[in-house]
Amino acid sequence: MRHCTPLKLTFLIFRMGITTPVLPMFLRGNCDAQGKSDAFLEKYGYLSDQGPSRPSSKRFSNAIREFQWVSQLPVSGVLDPATLRQMMQPRCGVADTDSQMPWTERVSALFAGRRAKMRRKKRFARQGNKWYKRHLAYRLVNWPQHLPEPAVRGAVRAAFQLWSNVSALEFWEAPAAGPADIRLAFFQGDHNDGLSNAFDGPGGALAHAFLPRRGEAHFDRDERWSLSRRRGRNLFVVLAHEIGHTLGLTHSAAPRALMAPYYKRLGRDALLSWDDVLAVQSLYGKPQGGSVATQLPGKLFTDFEAWDPLRLQGRRPETRGPKYCHSSFDAITVDGQQRLYVFQGNQFWEVTADGNVSEPRPLRERWAGLPPHIEAAAVSLEDGDFYFFKGSRCWRFQGPKLVWGSPQLCREGGLPRHPDAAFFFPPLHRLVLFKGTRYYVLARGGLQVEPYYPRGLQDWGGVPEEVSGVLPRPDGSIIFFRDDRYWRLDQAKLQTITSGRWATELPWMGCWHANSGGTLF
Repeated sequence: MRHCTPLKLTFLIFRMGITTPVLPMFLRGNCDAQGKSDAFLEKYGYLSDQGPSRPSSKRFSNAIREFQWVSQLPVSGVLDPATLRQMMQPRCGVADTDSQMPWTERVSALFAGRRAKMRRKKRFARQGNKWYKRHLAYRLVNWPQHLPEPAVRGAVRAAFQLWSNVSALEFWEAPAAGPADIRLAFFQGDHNDGLSNAFDGPGGALAHAFLPRRGEAHFDRDERWSLSRRRGRNLFVVLAHEIGHTLGLTHSAAPRALMAPYYKRLGRDALLSWDDVLAVQSLYGKPQGGSVATQLPGKLFTDFEAWDPLRLQGRRPETRGPKYCHSSFDAITVDGQQRLYVFQGNQFWEVTADGNVSEPRPLRERWAGLPPHIEAAAVSLEDGDFYFFKGSRCWRFQGPKLVWGSPQLCREGGLPRHPDAAFFFPPLHRLVLFKGTRYYVLARGGLQVEPYYPRGLQDWGGVPEEVSGVLPRPDGSIIFFRDDRYWRLDQAKLQTITSGRWATELPWMGCWHANSGGTLF
């Protein structure tokens, strides 16, 4: 082993547009650690492949600084234990080349006041590395053997939808015999992408992708893939990240960005950061039709978390119950006969008062012209009309007939965009809408907000923000839903009295087996 001499390091930080020297730091070089990190830094674009076979101390420390900057670590240029641990973490196999400089310039622009907009740089690949069309076909070539094909296809579809929601792009799955712009495939070891791209089993590089217009993303077939955030490696997040590369996006140094080199964790915050959205819109523009970009929080993907291979063993598929029992729903409402209507995507289910649930039916079969993924629904218990809300539009149906003849603009009556939930409040004989920390009471027979509203959610004691549905019950209580939980509110006191998990504790939701008395899943 050659001798490693102490290395004197001086680095600069950018603060308010002024470069400030920081006190020198010293490191007794560890040859073993540096030897292990050389290959990592070169593979992911921090060490140039030009020059001597072994990098100089200066080149090595500069590469360490760049890696620490992108990885949100203290920038020291020192191969300290925290930096070495970060290098050993599973990550994307795409090099970080061309990612650091645009990010540095963008951060610098934030300190430049009015010149910020002029100096912002687009964080995407070089000229030519983009698609010159807005409609792209994809194909899932294969999938991990221990994951069910329908679940993987659902995750792929949702991952593409994530990007189309915030850009002018549209995606569809290509037929088996047709051409596809983007192909997703799982491989083992060396798969003819070069030895530097060979997969190495669990850990290490989990996947890599190629920029347009090759349009391919490869995933390590030996990885412990899962569709849960609590065990294994979450496939949905990795899919969404690698699809971003196939669209032309490089890695981001933004905190909590989906396109960061180390894969994002599912949580309550939006899956795409502001940097992700700006980057894809710089390439392909905003959503068509003037619609607002729709951000999706990680909490919406609990459907993927619900898949459990142990639960499938020895169970017949029909005993698993309706899909909404294993995930979240878009909206829910109830009519005067206590029949529930549960909405998810382009389908809905009817649940009778005793908990018997129908097969899923297309929305257009009952309400022609109603778009998928509605955000709130309510039935007037006075006349039986259905009210639907999505974005800035509202629909009113009397049976299958659209009362107003066309969707209405909700904001003209003072209603919020993208409401969380709606329901008919019997004491007031009015529709009530919820949005974030506020609620709105609507005038009878129309879409005009009553005077003195909106008001704060504290009026409904103990109800959480961002509810996904609200139902009045025959016993006078009101049920509020969010994700997989519910809160029961005393209508007289306007105070929550109990809470729990609706799929396992509320038989009338259609998730219970009538004979066994237990849940269907």
